Amino acid sequence: MVYETGNETVDDALERVMAGERLDRTDGVALMAQPTDALAEAGAAVRDHFGDGTVDACSIVNAKAGNCAEDCGFCAQSVHFDTGIDTYGFLGPEKILEAAKRAERDGAQRFGIVVAEKGVSKEHRPDEWEEVLESIRRVRDECDLEVDASLGILTEEEAAILAEEGINHYNHNIETSPNYFPEIVDSHSFEDRVETLEVAKEAGMDLCAGVILGMGETPTDRVEAAIALQDIGISSLPVNVLNPVAGTPLAEQGVDISTDEIVKTVAVYKLLHPESRVRLTGGREVNLAPDEQHLPLEAGADGLLTGDYLTTGGQSPGEDLEIVERAGLEPNTDTNDFDPEAVKARHSEAADSATETASAGAEPSDD
Repeated sequence: MVYETGNETVDDALERVMAGERLDRTDGVALMAQPTDALAEAGAAVRDHFGDGTVDACSIVNAKAGNCAEDCGFCAQSVHFDTGIDTYGFLGPEKILEAAKRAERDGAQRFGIVVAEKGVSKEHRPDEWEEVLESIRRVRDECDLEVDASLGILTEEEAAILAEEGINHYNHNIETSPNYFPEIVDSHSFEDRVETLEVAKEAGMDLCAGVILGMGETPTDRVEAAIALQDIGISSLPVNVLNPVAGTPLAEQGVDISTDEIVKTVAVYKLLHPESRVRLTGGREVNLAPDEQHLPLEAGADGLLTGDYLTTGGQSPGEDLEIVERAGLEPNTDTNDFDPEAVKARHSEAADSATETASAGAEPSDD
C-alpha cells in the first residue's frame, strides 16, 4: 500500500520507513522542518503499519518520594530545591500492591514501581532492596499486569536479579540530547544514564526510555535524543512535556512549548522509532487543552501513562479512554481484559459525586 501526504520530504522518509530502513539524524532534522499536518499523517501511517491499532496504558506508583541527592533541574523531588512536596520512605509491598490493583481495575496493562533517587542499592540499603523485590513479587503474583520498574542506576548484579524477578521493562529516561543534558543535570552524566540502560538490557529486560520536551531544548536536540535512543534500542519511548514545579530551576526559567511542537515531535519520533510504543506521559494535561489531547495520538502515539504522576495529579483513566476513542483508536486489552465502559462509568460517577459535594457545600446566594 502506498502512503502519500503530498510533502516530498515526508513521503520519501515514510516510504523508506515502510521498507524497513532506519532514518538517521539528517532525516530527523529535515522532518522537523516540515508541516505538522503532513508529519502527523505519516506518523499515523507508521503506527497503523507496524502496530496493532491499540493504545497501551501504563500506570505508576511513586514508591519513595523526595530527598533525592541528584540536581535534575526539572525535578520536584530533588533535595537541592524547595518545592514543598510531601516526602516519605519506601511505601512497602502492601501499599504498592494496592496501587497496582487500582491500576489493573482502571485498565492499565503495565505497572511501574518508581523510586526517586540515584539508585536503589542492594549493597547500601539491603532492607529497602528486599522490600522492592517483595513488592515486585506481590504485584506479579496477584495482578494481571506486566511489572516495570524505575529504580535509578543499577549494578549488573541488581539488574540480573530484577530480570529474574520478572521485571518486564526497565525505565530510565535520558531526558534530552547528549549535548543539552549538562544544561539540565550536573550531578551525573548522560553517559551514566546510558550505561544503566545497557546494563538493564544485557540482563534481559526491555527498555522504556524517553525525554522531557519544553526544557529549552532545540528541535535538533529533540532529534538527537531520539537518535541516541535508536542506538540504545528501546521498545517504549515516553514523551513527557515539562510541567514546571515552583522552586525548580526550570520553573524559574519560564520555558514553554506549543501544541504544534508537541504533535510534530511525536510524529517524527514515530518515524524514527516505528516499532516502539511512543507513549504520552507527564505534563500533557497542562500543556494541551482538553480538545487537543487526542492530536498526538492522531500523529502516531500509541501509548499513555494514565492516572497520577510522581508528584502531580493526572486525568482519570475514564477521561483517557475518551481521548483514545476521540483519536479513532482502541485501548489495548491483551494483558488486562478490562471493560472500558465500566472504567468510564466510574469516572462519570466520581465526577457527579464531586459536583454534588461542591454544590452541597456552597453557601446560599444573596440574590
